[in-house]
Amino acid sequence: MPGNSFGELFRVTTAGVSHGPGYVVIIDGCPPGLPLSEDDLLPDLRRRRPGQSKIVTQRKEEDLPEIWSGVFDGKTDGTSIGIVFRNTDQRSHDYGDIKDKYRPGHADFTFDAKYGFRDYRGGGRSSARETVCRVAAAAIAKKLLARHGIRVLGWVQQVGDVRAEIPDPAAVTLEQVEANIVRCPDPVAAEKMIELIDSVRKDQDSIGGISELVATGVPPGLGEPVFDKLKADLAKAMLSLPAVTAFEYGAGFAVATMRGSQNNDIFIPKPGASGTPRIGTETNRHGGMLGGISSGEPIICRVAIKPTSSLSRPQRTVTRQGEPTEIATRGRHDPCLLPRFVPMGEAMLALVLVDHWLRWRAQCGVV
Repeated sequence: MPGNSFGELFRVTTAGVSHGPGYVVIIDGCPPGLPLSEDDLLPDLRRRRPGQSKIVTQRKEEDLPEIWSGVFDGKTDGTSIGIVFRNTDQRSHDYGDIKDKYRPGHADFTFDAKYGFRDYRGGGRSSARETVCRVAAAAIAKKLLARHGIRVLGWVQQVGDVRAEIPDPAAVTLEQVEANIVRCPDPVAAEKMIELIDSVRKDQDSIGGISELVATGVPPGLGEPVFDKLKADLAKAMLSLPAVTAFEYGAGFAVATMRGSQNNDIFIPKPGASGTPRIGTETNRHGGMLGGISSGEPIICRVAIKPTSSLSRPQRTVTRQGEPTEIATRGRHDPCLLPRFVPMGEAMLALVLVDHWLRWRAQCGVV
């Protein structure tokens, strides 16, 4: 099955299924000499793991990484980094009674259409549990980016019709995001989001929303002008995540009602990091990317996350033979995917940026 790798110079390959022995991720292209240990991976892995609060799935997985290669004497050695995660809390029997039924909203039917059979235990390769690999790889990417002043952060912008007020996305801190279990830096909106998620959970239902992501400190010049536009790679990266149904950056769909005079960001001189003036823009409706290349302004994007498809309430469906039937999904599932999505979205933003940073460095001879 192709399509298990992502990136060019910083390349990530994953394998594994949610109800198998575990997962493995191979990271190629990480430069040598980067200090790295399993402890460096744990903070983001803990933000992603199940069972962390009352509003997420209660599956108990510690997601402890085992670095098998690519690190020597506490530093990356320039070879492939191999990391293994062992599944410890699978309940495959929860899926036994639905192996011949298609779950609405899932990839069951399309997997059968493509391969002729499928792993019905939780979704196989389509399971969001695969993202444990991406988050681990991105923890390395984030560490490399941080060396060059680039920071990646995400949060929950909206759940259902509850929307956060974030005046300046580039000013949001990790402490603000992690201050509550829904990962929303607006405390008033966060309380309403938690109440809404708890309400739909009790109703055996689920709810969707929007996550906003920002990267600051990105230098101008990352990205390619044609097929490998930075915005194009970000869109592919985000849409490759489970449950993501839409992507926008900068002003996004709001540009549909604007005039050019309203949408254009005016260039102005700005103070640079070393005191030397730099060229910037007065506003950032372009979301930090012009012509598919980073402008030096914060990269800001948003993704829409659908409601969790697995519901314990009965739904109509059909069997593999096309016979009408009813299905109620057992097991442990998130009533809202947004709180655990945040580190996943950050991961894909970081992986795209580190790959394009390495490509830019190779092209320009930056060291």
